Amino acid sequence: MHGHLKLSCLRDIGFSEWDPIGLLAKGEVWDQKPFADEYDPYLLEAAGRLRRDWIVDDAVEFLMKIECDHMGLGLRATSRPRADATAKAIRA
Repeated sequence: MHGHLKLSCLRDIGFSEWDPIGLLAKGEVWDQKPFADEYDPYLLEAAGRLRRDWIVDDAVEFLMKIECDHMGLGLRATSRPRADATAKAIRA
C-alpha cells in the first residue's frame, strides 16, 4: 500500500469487496447511508497493519475473524474470497 489511503477509498473497498453484513444493495452507494461508517474500525485496522507489518494473508485472517467471530456471522463460502479481495485492494 502506497502512502495514506483516504477513508472514502477504504469505504469504497469495504462496501464493494467485503460488506459481510450485506448492508449495501446492488447499485447503491454508501456515501449517503447512515451506516457508511459501519466497517471503518476494521478497515482502518487492516490498512494500518498492512502499512506496518502485515502481509495480505494476515489481513485476510483478521477480516475473516471479524466476520465470523466478532460479527457472529460464521464462516461462509464467500468469506475468504471477499476478505482476500478486500485485503488485496487495500494493499494495492
